[in-house]
Amino acid sequence: MAKIVETPLMKQYFDIKAKHPDAVLLFRVGDFYEMYGEDAVIGAEILGIVQTKKANGPGQFIEMAGFPHHALDTYLPKLVRAGKRVAICDQLEDPKLTKKLVKRGVTELVTPGVSINDNILNHKENNFLAAVHFGKDVCGIALLDISTGEFLTAEGTVDYIDKLLNNFSPKEVLIERNNKKRFEESFGPRFFTFEMDDWVFSDEAANDRLLKHFETKNLKGFGVQHLKLGIVASGAILYYLDQTEHKHISHITGLSRIEEDRYVRLDKFTVRSLELVGTMNDEGTSLLDVIDKTVSPMGSRMLRRWVLFPLKEVKPIQERQDVVDYFFRHPEVKELLDEHIDQIGDLERIISKVAVGRVSPREVVQLKVALRAIEPIKEACMNSDEPSLCRIGEQLNACLEIRERIEKEVNNDPPALLNKGGVIAQGVNAELDDLRAIAYSGKDYLLKVQQRESEKTGIPSLKIAFNNVFGYYIEVRNAHKDKVPVEWIRKQTLVNAERYITEELKEYEEKILGAEEKILALEGRLFNDLVLCLAEVIPPIQLDANLIGRLDCLLSFAKVAENNRYIRPLVDDSEVIDIKSGRHPVIEKQLPLGEPYIANDVYLDSEKQQIIIITGPNMAGKSALLRQTALITLMAQIGCFVPAESARIGIVDKIFTRVGASDNISVGESTFMVEMNEASNILNNMSSRSLVLFDELGRGTSTYDGISIAWAIVEYIHEHPNARAKTLFATHYHELNEMERSFKRIKNYNVSVKEVSNKVIFLRKLVPGGSEHSFGIHVAKMAGMPKSIVKRSDEILKQLETDNRQEGIDCKDKAKGKGKVKAKPVKEIASAAEGYQLSFFQLDDPVLSQVRDEIKNLDVNNLTPIEALNKLSEIRKIISGK
Repeated sequence: MAKIVETPLMKQYFDIKAKHPDAVLLFRVGDFYEMYGEDAVIGAEILGIVQTKKANGPGQFIEMAGFPHHALDTYLPKLVRAGKRVAICDQLEDPKLTKKLVKRGVTELVTPGVSINDNILNHKENNFLAAVHFGKDVCGIALLDISTGEFLTAEGTVDYIDKLLNNFSPKEVLIERNNKKRFEESFGPRFFTFEMDDWVFSDEAANDRLLKHFETKNLKGFGVQHLKLGIVASGAILYYLDQTEHKHISHITGLSRIEEDRYVRLDKFTVRSLELVGTMNDEGTSLLDVIDKTVSPMGSRMLRRWVLFPLKEVKPIQERQDVVDYFFRHPEVKELLDEHIDQIGDLERIISKVAVGRVSPREVVQLKVALRAIEPIKEACMNSDEPSLCRIGEQLNACLEIRERIEKEVNNDPPALLNKGGVIAQGVNAELDDLRAIAYSGKDYLLKVQQRESEKTGIPSLKIAFNNVFGYYIEVRNAHKDKVPVEWIRKQTLVNAERYITEELKEYEEKILGAEEKILALEGRLFNDLVLCLAEVIPPIQLDANLIGRLDCLLSFAKVAENNRYIRPLVDDSEVIDIKSGRHPVIEKQLPLGEPYIANDVYLDSEKQQIIIITGPNMAGKSALLRQTALITLMAQIGCFVPAESARIGIVDKIFTRVGASDNISVGESTFMVEMNEASNILNNMSSRSLVLFDELGRGTSTYDGISIAWAIVEYIHEHPNARAKTLFATHYHELNEMERSFKRIKNYNVSVKEVSNKVIFLRKLVPGGSEHSFGIHVAKMAGMPKSIVKRSDEILKQLETDNRQEGIDCKDKAKGKGKVKAKPVKEIASAAEGYQLSFFQLDDPVLSQVRDEIKNLDVNNLTPIEALNKLSEIRKIISGK
């Protein structure tokens, strides 16, 4: 911005702007917030407001845009959602009380990750600010939601931190200066990042800042002292709050460790593929959409967290199930709790606003309503015979003393803003009552004065009025002016009358004109005293909010179970998943009215049926079956009842999915590369308690490459010495059905179809045995493909099947020089080898002997997907003679 000759106001603006160069500065001038220069251009475009110019010294102009100060809540969210940091610069003194330039300063820096504005926040999800600190081999992470006071930390591998970033979805991430490239290489470009000075990310600085905030000698009481990188990230967050002028943070009362060993591992592919909290298309329905029947914002946010962090300990899962069971047996308790939780509102965010001094009168009244509603909830929990509910009841605190004070001091229906007046109730403060009597009963008082003076002087037409020149006056018509007392002071002569003032009127005028200002000041002081007392009950009310959220989630489970015919699954420490008549929780809700969902049984264990290979045509329901198995397992491990007739779920520690083909072209990855990356992640991290879902693996490459890779992956999972992961493998490659013969824990199933009059009917039922037919051409026909293409496809298919049958017969002749050598059909592959080695070829050919040697020398256990692809390419060159 060119600064030549500046007005005093613009000089003040540029001095403040220099301290916040990376933020849009909203500069308060009178009743408006104004933006200048580049900020005005950016702001006008985002907000859709007019951009004009403002004088800046003789002959100088600068771009300007602005909006009324009372519209801040409308315009601020738009700037923040556009990814802008916004510095709010307010007038720090009353313009009426100074003859100089009004003092101004930044009172708040709002960023995507740091906001307590209701219009910016989504009540159904947390608004996390994250900080990531890179170590040599591991990273530290901290997460803070300033609107609720939740402060979390962890450390681990880049993969683990990536999982946390995806599951917590922070709106902003703090990183060390010049670390943006490293961050994006590790976690991708999708996060909004802000770079901070390196010294902020030092052990000493972080530790000092945390100890200063918590007023403790060390961090042992929080159980995080061993997380050195996590502590650094946590300290960086508190420094950032200092920088953004968020000084009142007494509601951040602790720092909790995210206990990785307590929760099922769900990587980002699984969360996306299973559509747990979001969908792949705008009109879709997620699992959360189906099971979220919460009535409080705390419950809604907590349920989202539960879905992304299922438990892997039997006892806490069973405790949740016991409460849901209790609600089933006692519908009257369920209804009572539901009714009162519905009245509580966003208790968690309201009490956080108390801490930062931004709570409104209406929110204080809502706090009173919430505390009143907690009393019957506490009583119902204490009277139950369910131990978990009793514990919740014991911990709930209705904060009776502070509730009664709010009831006594604040009007039931106050304005949203304190400066509108009418907040403090009658009878709280005598001075306030007197001032109100003067300010709001003025007309009555003046009528009494007028009547008294009229009777005293004998002037019946005497009247009292007001003007801006000399305030209150008495007007007497000329016919009666001889009756005017001598102590009245004449101020104005009119044609037919004269106007007088009296000492009494002057005193009253001073009282009435100052009363409204004094009322607002006194109400402000009384309200702020009340808020200071509220600050003392922040910890118990935060605990209340957490307990109410928990109750709300469990009530939601009970409501969903009742509405959707869910049953209580048996969750134990076995390695068995046994689902009888399982249903997909989302799909069954989307079926046309009257159409039943075809339920299916799935059994997996580590001894007899570890891997199920599922074949069947497109549209038959293979993908739905895979997903429903994972969703039922996940629902069981968050304590929810499940869509089935019965279910036994042995605790699963990780759920992996490789479902559907999707290119990631924006970062230069093909479908096949994405598949291989995701498959590698699964194979490198699975355990004997993992549940693995593969859907159509290998579609991104040629048929024989795909079959070979799929076969090798299934074999690897089966033969792994330490990790017998329970696996569902849906495939088009019917050749994989041959594996059942050679591997004892692999079983074939297919999703059955019925062919009637050359038409295919999808029965969607899982039955034992492999499938021989893909019915792809029938699906094309159903999709409305031109008849000529369908007919030609059928002809080509028959020819290819004939050629394939001939392949095996011709191999020997061709090896003697009568043509090129072809591989045997994969159906003839047998496990005639030692360990993992299979005999794929007739080896009376020197070229194929060379190929055999190449394969024999491979260390398949340590081969990366890229190395495997390169080796396949080399082998292909050997065969083709290039």
